[in-house]
Amino acid sequence: MGYKEKYNEWLEKLPEGSALRDELLSVTDEGEIEERFYKDLSFGTAGLRGKVGAGSNMMNVITVGKATQGIADFIVSQGEDAMKAGVVIAHDPRHFSKEFSELAAGIFAANGIKVYTFPDLRPTPELAFMIRKLHTVSGINITASHNPKEYNGYKAYWEDGCQVSSDIADAMTDYINKTDQWNGVKTADYDEMVKAGKITVLGPEYDRMYLDRIEALAIHSGDELDLSIPLVYTPLNGCGSIPFRQMLTDRGFTNWTIVPEQQDPDPDFTTVGYPNPEDPKAFKLSEKYGREKGAELLMATDPDSDRFAIEIRNSDGDYVPLNGNQTGYLLVNYILEGHKTAGTLPEKGAMVKSIVTSTLSTRMAKAYGVDMFETLTGFKNICGKIPYLHEHGYTYLFGYEESVGYAACEDIRDKDGISAGMLVAEAAAYYRKQGKTLWDVLNDIYAKYGCFAEDEPNIILEGIEGSERIGRMMKWVRENEPEKIAGNKVEKIIDYIDGYEDIPPQNCLKFFLAGDSWFAIRPSGTEPKIKFYFYSCRNSLDEAHKANDAIKNEVIETIKKVQ
Repeated sequence: MGYKEKYNEWLEKLPEGSALRDELLSVTDEGEIEERFYKDLSFGTAGLRGKVGAGSNMMNVITVGKATQGIADFIVSQGEDAMKAGVVIAHDPRHFSKEFSELAAGIFAANGIKVYTFPDLRPTPELAFMIRKLHTVSGINITASHNPKEYNGYKAYWEDGCQVSSDIADAMTDYINKTDQWNGVKTADYDEMVKAGKITVLGPEYDRMYLDRIEALAIHSGDELDLSIPLVYTPLNGCGSIPFRQMLTDRGFTNWTIVPEQQDPDPDFTTVGYPNPEDPKAFKLSEKYGREKGAELLMATDPDSDRFAIEIRNSDGDYVPLNGNQTGYLLVNYILEGHKTAGTLPEKGAMVKSIVTSTLSTRMAKAYGVDMFETLTGFKNICGKIPYLHEHGYTYLFGYEESVGYAACEDIRDKDGISAGMLVAEAAAYYRKQGKTLWDVLNDIYAKYGCFAEDEPNIILEGIEGSERIGRMMKWVRENEPEKIAGNKVEKIIDYIDGYEDIPPQNCLKFFLAGDSWFAIRPSGTEPKIKFYFYSCRNSLDEAHKANDAIKNEVIETIKKVQ
């Protein structure tokens, strides 16, 4: 069915006067109609993600309802035990998140599947934790993570607490594709299902379980820490506000400030714009309060509180944003050093990182006798490695990737900004007690393991044309493998398109250059962009950045020429 036929079908099927039908009637640009209907919003290992609005390629009650019914049918196919185990559902503060979550809950309940929900918005990592705590067969979170305000999304999890693997996602997709979105979706009123006991709303004791598990990750405490360290935190108008503040209070921190303008939920992210803590612009108000309070550390979580980023003071007293790799260095260092000094470093410890994350942390792990494992990007892969580690006698210590995602707790099988924030604040307080700042520690790491420069630029290409151009870019790179980049010989190329060693397939290319540099290229799985990762190690940071910039500039400029 072509886009125009789908458009007409929606106009025919949607009831007169409905908001979605009225929205479609207001669209007069043919190109925009095509964008809304040229494909169905695809379901995969990242669930659904798209702009909110009317159309088969957008997030709305029709597309969410169809996906939920398909997943419900898959769960029913797994048998009565799976239906009784049920599904736990959470949501973030975005437009329609609450409505979509209640719609999904009603659909699962109407299909005879037990449902657990929260009374209000909750962090993604709390949902991941609760799947394992409640022993549910699945979990759903209505969130678009750090995407702009126009977006919403639908993350699906399985019984291991990870986002669904490829085989589970494929099976769910088969059922979703068979679902008649107009007549095949069973629905039930959310409030009536709560009254009937088909939907259980979780009480505050479950929030406490999540926080207790996070706080149990503490390595040092009490007199080992300077708990008067001045801190600033922003939840960027998202889910982290209440749990992060409670965590800081529980841990005994006495001198912290939350950015008041960004404390409460705001689906428009009015004072933030783009609510991604990876973007230094998200720290503008935090820096203001940081200067007023003399804060040593600024911390931020994204709207669903799974991502976490920081700014720290340098030797001149200026705030410096750290990228995800650098924050990872500090966490890896603190976890390794902290456990060693506390006498709790396991004999067979393991950490996990993605294939596009810096190799500096591998050097650090090795120095402490800890093995670093690599997986594909995404925490379904990073945390999905935990069962393998257990089977082979390893103790899981930490997992992370460069896109400000950190998983410090093996009972939370996803990235968690709250636990990462606790450990970074704890580390800052621990080193302050020793007369050091996090800036000092970062420079100590470079001095010991090598001066690494990192850069993770991307090219955003939206819509049909953008998606096709990204495909042409990847094809061109594969057909035109370089021999040199910025004067550095290309010594090795890994193409993950068909898998590599024990790593499954992914559309990603990795280039290793003479002189201790490497870079990778891959299309994003959740956003309309092609992503690049550049790393160079040299004798000084200036030399590393100079080498990295030269490589980056040549690669980006070359690929931009592919139309």
